[in-house]
Amino acid sequence: MAHVLIVEARFYAHLNDLLLEGARAAIEAAGHSHETLTVPGALEVPGAIAFAAETGQYDAYVGLGIVIRGETYHFEIVSNESARGLMALTLDGLAVGNGILTVENEAQALARVRPTEKDKGGEAAKAALAMLDLKERFGVK
Repeated sequence: MAHVLIVEARFYAHLNDLLLEGARAAIEAAGHSHETLTVPGALEVPGAIAFAAETGQYDAYVGLGIVIRGETYHFEIVSNESARGLMALTLDGLAVGNGILTVENEAQALARVRPTEKDKGGEAAKAALAMLDLKERFGVK
């Protein structure tokens, strides 16, 4: 049984609740345990995962959050850098599922976070578990 850390950027609480619901359900359905850690925003998700990885307590990680386009360039920075940070962790050997959504508006976010629709939280959790399976298959520590 794997122990998974879900790191969520809780900027849009009502949307994050749905992402978390999907992620937790997918992890539990696969027979694994999980914990949730909340950080201020999407840019903090990769750093929190890196800190947690140093403890050796977790087998896989799920990063969750929602970035909605605004009127400034900040959207691009947050979207690109959070994705880059999660990818760097993956390339460093961690099993990470990226569930940080980058959308144009709340309607797009709702369609993606609802477990009854696109269930991106569940998909991110399944991706993390799939990467964990690959690590084990290839004997990566």
